[in-house]
Amino acid sequence: MNGNETILQYLTSVPAWYLATSVNDQPHVRPFSFAAEQDGRIWFCTATTKDVWEELAINRNIEATSWWPGHGWLILRGEAGLDDRVSDDIRQAGYDHLTGLGEHYEGPNDPTLVFFSVENPQAWICNHDEWKPVAL
Repeated sequence: MNGNETILQYLTSVPAWYLATSVNDQPHVRPFSFAAEQDGRIWFCTATTKDVWEELAINRNIEATSWWPGHGWLILRGEAGLDDRVSDDIRQAGYDHLTGLGEHYEGPNDPTLVFFSVENPQAWICNHDEWKPVAL
């Protein structure tokens, strides 16, 4: 399994994982639950109407963590790539996922639905005894 597959497995094997942003030295952490891989990059989705999108525009540094019971936890660190250039399949999957959570969009091409990637990623799989880097 390659590094992106490992990261996706940790992010998609649990109902929610957590993404942290920071603006003006104030951390902001919220649950996320969609992740996909395209062109060797991990992608997440949100909306331009959410605080997280505004925070990412101010400070692109992010950190995500996911605890997968029985497997340890993932720490993923990098910068948000705000270029929003995912395939139609991923755009549809993100739309389906968010509308399944009760969010409302006019369709997968609604301009408020946006995708961001993780640039310059660093990742570790951790348990109580060790931290192992994920080769990316």
